[in-house]
Amino acid sequence: MKLEIINVGRIVGAHGIRGEVRVQPRDGDPAFLTQFSTFLLKGQPVSPTANHVHKSLVLMKFPGVDDMNAALDLRDQDLYIRRADAHLPEGECFDDELLGMTVCNAATGEELGELVRVDPYPAHKVYTVRGTREYLIPAVKGAFIQSVDLEQNRMEVHVWEGMATDEN
Repeated sequence: MKLEIINVGRIVGAHGIRGEVRVQPRDGDPAFLTQFSTFLLKGQPVSPTANHVHKSLVLMKFPGVDDMNAALDLRDQDLYIRRADAHLPEGECFDDELLGMTVCNAATGEELGELVRVDPYPAHKVYTVRGTREYLIPAVKGAFIQSVDLEQNRMEVHVWEGMATDEN
């Protein structure tokens, strides 16, 4: 289901003494966060005056956050964006939009269950689908994932032997 607000990261601490915060991106490349001019923090829109990648984190400077103590007060706060501001490539979506999606066998149309978890792994993500059985489905387009329809809240997958967790 297409969401209006997307959680993109968490403030994990301060950086330096001038009020910069360190943001741990929730998914993917930290550089993705530098594309946005407005975020939602504590439900309010905020525009960072500085925003750049540092190692695997993003350093941001928010107006009114001028020292280390003010930056530390923001620790453990989630950072959100408006979905409309994200210009993802065609066919791409955020992990949160996949949760709760109905997953079906592309060959038979059989409903396998609901997508309940997305786990990141070095090679690709793995989707956990629960229904009458539990399936672990690699998030590889073409090989396993045939289609994703956010409007219909439906994903079609190619089911291979061994994908169900109760198979030997």
